[in-house]
Amino acid sequence: MFSIPPAKPPAGAANAGAATAAAGDLIKDSSDRNFMADVIEASRSVPVIVDFWAPWCGPCKQLGPILEKTVLAAKGKVRLVKIDTDKDPMIASQLRVQSIPAVYAFFQGRPVDGFMGALPESQVKAFVEKLVKLAGAAGGDAGDVLEEVLAQAKEALEAGDIQTASEIYSEILQADPENINPAAYAGLVRCLIATDDLVRAKQMLDQTPESIAKDKEIAAVRSALDVAEQAANAGPIPDLMEKVAHNQDDHQARFDLALALFAAGKREAAVDELLELVRRDRTWNEEAARKQLVKFFEAFGPTDPLTIQTRRRLSSILFR
Repeated sequence: MFSIPPAKPPAGAANAGAATAAAGDLIKDSSDRNFMADVIEASRSVPVIVDFWAPWCGPCKQLGPILEKTVLAAKGKVRLVKIDTDKDPMIASQLRVQSIPAVYAFFQGRPVDGFMGALPESQVKAFVEKLVKLAGAAGGDAGDVLEEVLAQAKEALEAGDIQTASEIYSEILQADPENINPAAYAGLVRCLIATDDLVRAKQMLDQTPESIAKDKEIAAVRSALDVAEQAANAGPIPDLMEKVAHNQDDHQARFDLALALFAAGKREAAVDELLELVRRDRTWNEEAARKQLVKFFEAFGPTDPLTIQTRRRLSSILFR
């Protein structure tokens, strides 16, 4: 992140320093990584215009200077953030940008207006004037945007892109350190679990701020860590599968197989083995299979489709 350098002022210009500082404050290059701070958080106090562009885009080169000129003329009532979609495509993708230049305006944490393509200066001025008027009224809730960003991080984590998920969760936490988001905090712990860094995951949970310690997201990730620690001690999957194939009533082997499958990221297969164990002997080892399924539900979260589906299957076995 850096400010666009203004042209060198002529010698003796009395307001040169102030003009340079103003341009640097009002117009900046940003990135996916800094989007939360530069756009979402900044827009809580003043509208922020986001210009999605790329160096090869001719219309972008026409629109960019017009945007900068108009924003500077507004004298601090709006800001401009420029994002090169070649270098940082994630936010543009999230906003479903189909072509560039694409311009979005954010106010109080949420998108409020926008346009596609290079507009003439008169229309850009009208666009900015509309934002200035909007800023004079009440406006908006950042919750919808935050939920979208959290969903993006969750999708990245589930797709195995741990680095992207971790960066998004970290950016959310850094954007508002006084109000820690429990879903982002739990998400970072899940990233550590996904990389088998169970020691650091446990340390992070042990250091959970008191303000979010009892949140459902934290409770769920604690269960996920418990299951991961159990699974770490399970034997190799091929050996356990061979044991079960040799003796379908080897309940301990089937139970261990479920944990090993979970550790390998094969959630559905792990659930299937535990359901089969409940079907064969629900009372085995003080209902260990059913209790383990409950731990899985806590780790997955109550709204996870696999949790909902498995609860139904478990009920049909228990109450048939």
